[in-house]
Amino acid sequence: MKQKADIGLIGLAVMGENLVLNMESKGYTVAVFNRTVEKVDKFIEGRGAGKNFIGARSIKELCESLKRPRKVMMLVKAGKPVDDFIEQLIPHLEEGDIIIDGGNTHFPDTNRRTKYVESKGLLYIGTGVSGGEEGALLGPSIMPGGSPAAWPYVKDIFQAISAKVENNAPCCDWVGEDGAGHFVKMVHNGIEYGDMQIINEAYHIMKDLLGMSADEMHEVFKKWNKGDLDSYLIEITRDILAFKDENGEPLVEKILDTAGQKGTGKWTGIAALDLGIPLTLIGEAVFSRCLSAQKDIRVKASKVLKGPKVNFTGDKLQFIADLEDAVFASKIISYAQGYDLMMEASKEYKWHLNYGGIALMWRGGCIIRSAFLGDIKKAFDKNPALENLLLDPYFKEKVEQAQAGWRRVAVAALSNGIPVPALTSALNYFDGFRCERLPANLLQAQRDYFGAHTYERIDKPRGKFFHTNWTGRGGDTASTFYEV
Repeated sequence: MKQKADIGLIGLAVMGENLVLNMESKGYTVAVFNRTVEKVDKFIEGRGAGKNFIGARSIKELCESLKRPRKVMMLVKAGKPVDDFIEQLIPHLEEGDIIIDGGNTHFPDTNRRTKYVESKGLLYIGTGVSGGEEGALLGPSIMPGGSPAAWPYVKDIFQAISAKVENNAPCCDWVGEDGAGHFVKMVHNGIEYGDMQIINEAYHIMKDLLGMSADEMHEVFKKWNKGDLDSYLIEITRDILAFKDENGEPLVEKILDTAGQKGTGKWTGIAALDLGIPLTLIGEAVFSRCLSAQKDIRVKASKVLKGPKVNFTGDKLQFIADLEDAVFASKIISYAQGYDLMMEASKEYKWHLNYGGIALMWRGGCIIRSAFLGDIKKAFDKNPALENLLLDPYFKEKVEQAQAGWRRVAVAALSNGIPVPALTSALNYFDGFRCERLPANLLQAQRDYFGAHTYERIDKPRGKFFHTNWTGRGGDTASTFYEV
């Protein structure tokens, strides 16, 4: 009898190749297919030679080579290609078989596809996979969601190939229904944008305000990676700053300052606006990439617009310690906002997200992996109903300890004309969040004045709305009340 595969995969680009090699190394037989069939032969005869792979040259052949219930994973470009492959797969699958999308899909598409695939008697999983090429091969963070009935059939495979942390805990667990897995991956990517922007602002301050060399900055990031900021992104920044080009000069200083993006940060910001969540730091990180892309006009502006002359006169070592506090406190704010967004999405879409479990999934394998995530897991293990990370005693203490240095950094950067949108938006969020009374009372009066939008009063019960005829020329008719 011909051997059957445990799982099939469509899409033999770098991520797909590395992921199936990971699966095979854990004892699984994998059937592989690619739209360009030559890639199947090349893989089977190359990196997959002598291993437990079955090469398929059609979707029908792929499905016929799988054990029941069939499990087919797609690692293809998000959007129409996913829908196209679903349509090609359905005729060759039977009730209870499972289709898995492992790409960077926007979660509303996964919501839609889960319902559609289930209507055909099949099961669907949309899973975030983070860690890049190396993570796919050695152990990524995996965030599956979709049809709950599918999880028991893929759990062993997914957890076997995922990254592991303390006590061999896998960085993979069931996230929730419909598009929950892809939503959590989207928020992961948004936080990644925020973390990178925070680090870049610290680099900018060290370079332009403190006048530090790449080697000096390398030493700072090396030290930071041994403390509270221990993380993958700090680690690679340390290494980048030490890397020299063919002339023995820092390569980083020869790279054009225009940042790319694939859209997941933007999706995170849009989701926050849709759900009414103040995701300010990640929003600034996305806009900072947009500003970096306007290179030509920035060059023109630099010759016309003048700011303050950079002049640092303080204690350099103390300022670097303050900068470490500012980076760490801003990182806490970024995660607090990201978790706030996931909590609101869980209510809106009736998902059942395990917030401590998500921190564990992010603890290893993914781009935002850091020691810090262990503290987030502890916070939710201690209080599953925690409303905001800043209300956890550990994070409250850390931010309060850091805020003096954080403020000194913000003042110095702004006084010297160094742009720090992430560090300052994080500080503004902290100050707004801890403020019992914000000036939105005046804002509500303004809205009622020009648009009869009504307001609530502090001396009346919540939920009762009032309208004032501010000019004496208006009437008593008020606009319909609504909120985001």
